[in-house]
Amino acid sequence: MTLAEDNGPERGGDDLLAAEYVLGVLSADERQIASRRIDTETAFARLVDAWEVRFAPMAAAYAAVDPPASVKGAIDRRLFASSAATSDPGAGLLGNLAFWRGLAAAALAALAVFVALPFVNPSLPPPETRLVASLAADNSNVKYLAVYDAARQEVGLSLVSGERGAGKDFELWMIEGKNAPVSMGVIPAGQTARMAVTPAVQRKLAQGAVLAVSLEPTGGSPTGQPTGPVVATGDLKGI
Repeated sequence: MTLAEDNGPERGGDDLLAAEYVLGVLSADERQIASRRIDTETAFARLVDAWEVRFAPMAAAYAAVDPPASVKGAIDRRLFASSAATSDPGAGLLGNLAFWRGLAAAALAALAVFVALPFVNPSLPPPETRLVASLAADNSNVKYLAVYDAARQEVGLSLVSGERGAGKDFELWMIEGKNAPVSMGVIPAGQTARMAVTPAVQRKLAQGAVLAVSLEPTGGSPTGQPTGPVVATGDLKGI
């Protein structure tokens, strides 16, 4: 079986499910089920906690950005200007219908600003610049979580399970349609790794390519194409 053909359903256990829950890539129904399990299953809750700790350094790599000063001014005007114009002095603030309408409108305005902020503030990468993939395969215990960060031009990998074995290396590949796999390099040993992405591969990944991992001799494939078995594969999806 070739890399391009090995593109079937992804498989994974509770550890992978917990990681996907933390990343926020589950469907609404799956996330609801996972949330109930967190409340009722101590072991699963511990897995979620462990993945939150593991992913914390990835989140810390992004600096906090303050919203523009005009945002607070706009919220203040929505909150207080409208309530002041229509309030009843004898009713008090809590009984003022205009105040609560203004508060609701301000909350909606703040939500709109939060959603739009990545697009108006160039220091924040837009959501589509970060893609995630769960890499797994039938008859293999090797599982990786991959996060492609276009802004940093790199792929972050977290090993969920599996071992490469003595004299072997895992190699990461990009597959675009029926084209031949393109090597992205040997995956560094360890639980987490970061790999730089070339401009040519970046363009392919942005279009939703497939990532795959093969087991190769130490140092990677000697031919430029996969020579060992495919041990994990998965589609990149938006976060």
